[in-house]
Amino acid sequence: MATGASRGSRSSLLSTLPKQLPAEFLKEITDGFSDARKLGHGAFGTVYKGFLQDGQPIAVKKLADNSPVAPEKQFKNEVGNLMAIQHHNIVRLVGYCHEAQKKVIEHNGRYILVDVVESLLCYEYAPKGNLDKLIFDVSSRLNWKTCFEIIKGICKGLHFLHKEMDRPIVHLDLQPANVLLDENMVPKISDFGLSRLFGEEQTRINTINVVGKKGYMAPEYLYRGEISTRSDIYSLGVVIMEITTGERNSSSDKDMSARDFVDKAKTKTGKHFLDAYSLLVCMLSLWLTPLISAGA
Repeated sequence: MATGASRGSRSSLLSTLPKQLPAEFLKEITDGFSDARKLGHGAFGTVYKGFLQDGQPIAVKKLADNSPVAPEKQFKNEVGNLMAIQHHNIVRLVGYCHEAQKKVIEHNGRYILVDVVESLLCYEYAPKGNLDKLIFDVSSRLNWKTCFEIIKGICKGLHFLHKEMDRPIVHLDLQPANVLLDENMVPKISDFGLSRLFGEEQTRINTINVVGKKGYMAPEYLYRGEISTRSDIYSLGVVIMEITTGERNSSSDKDMSARDFVDKAKTKTGKHFLDAYSLLVCMLSLWLTPLISAGA
């Protein structure tokens, strides 16, 4: 569990820690988790828009029972790793619910009473939605200045997770759908269900349970189960290419690390694109160097 937001910044954390909220309250503010309030749906759960008593919007994520990662583990990852994080480019966890309820279900022709655990997470609301909805829509293509500021913000968020925490956190699921945008288009990294918390002296972890989004997983993680901060840097590189080219990374089971996409992006032509892309890469090098060296 993350013990602090960053070195030397623990004093004011207690008053800002997420609050435990009852399931009935979250059901009420989302209008019974109605379809009309649905903001998005993914492999790990469904996100709804809720309204607090003062009218303030809030995002409520209901964890899926059949997700690639067990809801119990996903809940612990998100709450444990996000609990004390306070950063401009990381989504803020404002509340959570982990509540056992008695429910009657049918089993082999009989009705039985069982304990069902409701796992829900509450985040600050991001009115501009996620990055995935913007960068691939031709009608709403972002200008270069906005693209640069978004990429820079993602870099800052990753640098914080990798270098400024007491114990580094590897996100492991960085993709456009997991980057939220506030009203000022400030990016906020979200969805920490796959994240891993490292020990103080750890630089690598190995796992046999490789889970992630096709096309964003680093080859060493995908094929050897090796996790390090470089895993996020690889994902970041793919996301940057998607933002700057406007091309979607459509990887397949045969190309799960997006090598075909990278090769295609390299051959993309057009003087306007090449000039703008070269300028962007030069500017980004100032921000990416600390990240790359962090994974060394």
